[in-house]
Amino acid sequence: MVFILCALLIALAFEYVNGFHDTANSIATTVSTKVLTPRQAVMLAAIFNLMGALVGTSVATTIGKGLVDTHYVTVQTIFIALLAALAWNIFTWWLGLPSSSSHALIGALCGATLASAHGKWSVIRWDVLNTTTGKMEGLWPKVVMPMFVSPVVGIIAGCLIMALLQVLVQRMKPRIVNLVFGKLQLVSAAAMGFSHGTNDAQKTMGIIALILFTATKDGTFENLPQWLQFLQTPNFTVATWVKIVCAIVMALGTAAGGWRIIRTMGHKMVRLQPLHGFAAETTAASIIQFGSHLGIPLSTTHIIATSIMGVGATKRLSAVKWGIVGKIIWAWVLTLPITACTAYWAERIALMFLDPAP
Repeated sequence: MVFILCALLIALAFEYVNGFHDTANSIATTVSTKVLTPRQAVMLAAIFNLMGALVGTSVATTIGKGLVDTHYVTVQTIFIALLAALAWNIFTWWLGLPSSSSHALIGALCGATLASAHGKWSVIRWDVLNTTTGKMEGLWPKVVMPMFVSPVVGIIAGCLIMALLQVLVQRMKPRIVNLVFGKLQLVSAAAMGFSHGTNDAQKTMGIIALILFTATKDGTFENLPQWLQFLQTPNFTVATWVKIVCAIVMALGTAAGGWRIIRTMGHKMVRLQPLHGFAAETTAASIIQFGSHLGIPLSTTHIIATSIMGVGATKRLSAVKWGIVGKIIWAWVLTLPITACTAYWAERIALMFLDPAP
């Protein structure tokens, strides 16, 4: 039971650090354009994250049971996956690189589960047809393909939306443009926070639901006292209390450590005005909301970063600091394989002591 509680705590720690990364991404443009103070932006993100987190569980379901065979998942497997993802998040946060918390978690979960199954690749649900919905599910359609497609869509859509807005405001005075879009950016920031809640906040929810389901399945929760009966989860479901706790913890993480990422996204990569911030947030929020509807665990980091790139490129290509962009792209490329390998070998080492049989 103590190990279960430790796993739940490390899951919440991951969500807290996720606030450093992904929620910071969602409010970076609002803070950098000085439309809101950091405190106001955090409060806005927290409120709309919570609202978004309470809407649907499709992304949580994808994370919890759509990517790996849950028969090979133990609480130890999840614990090690969370540690690997958490370590990568802290490392990239320390460097100020907005890497994907989503891909860190997914890569670590797949790597740890592969080790738990002693290298049986069939435990990874790569491409599976859901006979109920008639749609393809698994790692390829839900993670890998969107990982490459969504940034491209972010850049193109950011360019198009910004170009359209420039046509609409070309006869307006700069002061009026800043005033109008400073107000409109409050709407786009709220939409970004809501979309982030419907997608990113659900990822840790899915992991916590998987921990509770695994512990119930293996009999760990058989003799729970009455006041802890709510932890029992005989079927994979995401309880309301899990949604609320995850949203609150993510907001606390944003307040504590988001400034490193905010500086990279809002200042170092390209200088933003309220018009640009509105265009980037509107683009990113629309893409993320569409992905949430399909149950795709998109990377908020990828989407908002590429939306900012697309918006910044409409000024001139040199307006985007491509050296910073290059470092961000390397962090994206390395996240999945590094977290998968780290979790795989950590689980293998753990099994050597706890389950030495091949």
